[in-house]
Amino acid sequence: MVSEEEVRRVLKTAVDPEFGVDVIDLGLIYELKISDDNKVYIKMTLTTPTCPLANVIVADVYQKVKSIPGVEDVDIELSFDPPWSPDMMSPEARKLLGL
Repeated sequence: MVSEEEVRRVLKTAVDPEFGVDVIDLGLIYELKISDDNKVYIKMTLTTPTCPLANVIVADVYQKVKSIPGVEDVDIELSFDPPWSPDMMSPEARKLLGL
């Protein structure tokens, strides 16, 4: 069985190229579910709906999670509700970005 901890660990390696911070610490991951048959559902956002690197970020998240042994499928839903704000970032990310 694939664990949420394992998925989160891999997501920490998916970095937003504009900020140089991973999607977990940026607060881009809204929801994470793993079904009994090892299908991973991720509800995520981007820093803006018009993010020019949206496809790159989503593809990186997909590929990294799909590479976890045992993961059968990855379903990513993009949501902008609620809209992302810097308040969603971890204290580490805020410090790294000087906020």
